[in-house]
Amino acid sequence: MKKTSMWLTLPLFIGVMAACTNTNKTDAMHDSTMQADSATMDTTATMGGVATKAHADIAATKTDTTGSGRVEFTKKDDGSVEMTLNVSFPKMANKTVAVHFHEHGDCGDAGKGAHGHWNPTNEAHGKWGSAAYHSGDIGNVQLNGEGAGTVTVSSNRWTIGGDEKTNVLGRAVIVHSGVDDYKTQPTGNAGSRIGCGVISGN
Repeated sequence: MKKTSMWLTLPLFIGVMAACTNTNKTDAMHDSTMQADSATMDTTATMGGVATKAHADIAATKTDTTGSGRVEFTKKDDGSVEMTLNVSFPKMANKTVAVHFHEHGDCGDAGKGAHGHWNPTNEAHGKWGSAAYHSGDIGNVQLNGEGAGTVTVSSNRWTIGGDEKTNVLGRAVIVHSGVDDYKTQPTGNAGSRIGCGVISGN
């Protein structure tokens, strides 16, 4: 009788173990699915143009110039993007400097790695808001007695992510030593590049 009881119990034990194994597999598949869903959401948030903030930290490009700055971008409720720029270049105190977005996010070779102005609409260089101007033509910034200056610009030409023709991510913010005359093509005769920062997502 004892042997018979043991053999009757064995199939039940095997069935319970199989059920546990299937449950573990199901849980593992569920965890894997959750991880995949999370990765998909992260990718969508980055690649789908839904980012709402970006920034660039500006540093001096020349060894004989001390300078720094911060540029912050915020997507507004109306779809436009607001940019607030703060710079500090003590040696340029009480002077005016020009600021532009350049094509490439490369501050190498004293800022020359950024190449030319960001101009996805292929317009002539000009003053912001005029008949023709580059999407990167921010313009002139007046510095105070300590070499600090700020400017705020809002535009529907910009996005944080999304279409290549409007996306500010990966562009360079260049601070020039001179004044933009808004006429000379294609740079405004704004002088050398004394500061540079690359725009990236927050």
